[in-house]
Amino acid sequence: MIEIDGAQGGGQLLRTALTLSMVTGEPFTMTGIRAGRSRPGLMRQHLTAVDAARQVSHASVAGAEPGSRQLVFTPGGVRAGDFQFAIGTAGSTTLVLQTILPALCLADGPSTIRLEGGTHNPLAPPANFLTDTFAPLLAKMGTSTDIRLERHGFYPAGGGVLQVKVVPVSALQPLHLEERGALQAVSARALISGIHDSVAQRELNVVARRLQLPPDALELRAISQPLGPGNALSVRVACEHLVETFTAFGERGVSAEQVAERVCDEAQAYLKADVATGVHLADQLLLPMALAGGGSFTTMAPSDHSYSNAALIQKFVAVDIDYEELGANRWRCVIRK
Repeated sequence: MIEIDGAQGGGQLLRTALTLSMVTGEPFTMTGIRAGRSRPGLMRQHLTAVDAARQVSHASVAGAEPGSRQLVFTPGGVRAGDFQFAIGTAGSTTLVLQTILPALCLADGPSTIRLEGGTHNPLAPPANFLTDTFAPLLAKMGTSTDIRLERHGFYPAGGGVLQVKVVPVSALQPLHLEERGALQAVSARALISGIHDSVAQRELNVVARRLQLPPDALELRAISQPLGPGNALSVRVACEHLVETFTAFGERGVSAEQVAERVCDEAQAYLKADVATGVHLADQLLLPMALAGGGSFTTMAPSDHSYSNAALIQKFVAVDIDYEELGANRWRCVIRK
């Protein structure tokens, strides 16, 4: 039984532990779950991830209750199947999907997954990050993952739908992303739901100026029949070896111009650093690369989240995860058995 101090991080530690437990068959106990948060313990979104992992791996679970700060998870065998998970309100569908996806990528047959909830939430990867950036990199590791956004769900109303098809492989292949390759295109999309078009246009005006984009690289998309208000501004950086996606979300009290400046700052920092992956993608790649038994990528300065995630991965998988500073805001991560 692997023991984990949940106070060392937030919900991501729990999701990583669930994923690794399903794949390795190792049970775990986590205490102090989200102890440092304003609302500690398990919330609905985390409970959905636990329940999803329980169903996929036929696990026995203790402590899966709202507000619980301790969880015991004992997996059985992972089985492919047709799964449906409704998170409710705007809990992140993408985070729940990322919890179970690696296990289903290594399952005994194809699977389908339908998730209902939030698809564009602050503090979670938006659906377009998964479709444009994450899934294509999993494909390079041998998997076939088809992720389709059926309906947008913005915070706080939710109501979005993701449909996913997974064709598994017997083993993930190592992935090396030392260089991003030649820059092919930069584009931006402003999504609005139940909000006036002028908000999105102001955002795109800032992006055009900051990133020097022509009109045909800018898209304003209004969601038809919105379930609730919402706004997401994404910058898509297409390079020879991967696509990076950066997103900022509109929120009450924050101007359209401020939202656009945030996402432009992130995109420009990535372009200036001349690395393959941004900080968020680097976090997402640690786990599948560890399960593949190796890999490497260049990225910007690792966050505390990256280090805590790496430490947890090494509790379950016999790999070394090392970071090496290459220069100003340029680092290399190497994962090896």
